[in-house]
Amino acid sequence: MNAFMKMAGVTALATLVSFAAQAQDAKPNDGLNATLWYQTSVEFKTTARSVYAGAERLLGAAIGDHSWSAALEQGENYMSKQPAIVLDVDETVLDNSAYQAWVVTKDTSYSSKTWAEFVNAEISTPIPGALELTKAAAEKGVAVYYVTNRKAPEEAATIANLKKYGFPYADADHVMVRGEKKEWTSEKGTRREAVAANHRIIMMFGDNFGDFVDDMGGDIKGRLAKMDEYSTYWGERWFMLPNPTYGSWESAAFGDNWKLSPEERRQMKYDALNDWNGPK
Repeated sequence: MNAFMKMAGVTALATLVSFAAQAQDAKPNDGLNATLWYQTSVEFKTTARSVYAGAERLLGAAIGDHSWSAALEQGENYMSKQPAIVLDVDETVLDNSAYQAWVVTKDTSYSSKTWAEFVNAEISTPIPGALELTKAAAEKGVAVYYVTNRKAPEEAATIANLKKYGFPYADADHVMVRGEKKEWTSEKGTRREAVAANHRIIMMFGDNFGDFVDDMGGDIKGRLAKMDEYSTYWGERWFMLPNPTYGSWESAAFGDNWKLSPEERRQMKYDALNDWNGPK
């Protein structure tokens, strides 16, 4: 065996050892495909742009029709109020997939402590189409409210992150965080009601069912029934952004019981699948 062949063999062996080491580092994680799709796919980016572009095309009609309202909390005597839109922040306006990628690559899980550190780093980026839609609304005299379940101590960093990209109405009056007031819990109805007190809410945007209604229907079957109950809202007054990385859709499969072990939760997710019987 000549020296070239020996060197090639050593190089090939080193490459195999390197691949093996990488494979050992890349542990199985339930969030890998979802996070990869969210961060890299054209399919996600074009879907988000399509949602926001469709909403932007409806702005004129929504503003001009004074009977038009998107909020179940709207109440009476709203027709002469200033129009407003309400948007969730995480995975609706700001892309936090870097945090989800960290969870996957470090084989860890969400915690309020690490999430707060991420928020305070102010590195989230705009969801495709979100900046264009909010600017178009503001230019037409529509108030913009960001109703988020980020906590009160994270409000300043959230506002700074929004301002970095030029989101309109990025201030303490229009960024409504969880716990800012006693009645502002993780359910967003009280905050939507607060916006509706002085505005006609014409559109709402979110990546989770709870961004639109507090009563989400409970289990999977109930959620589907609740979705159908509001069939006339979707795509006209309510606009859903895709988020396969986390959300109430996941916990619906295991009764929202996060005390279950990861293995128990995973089994209940398997049980919730409607699978093919396989080839005959």
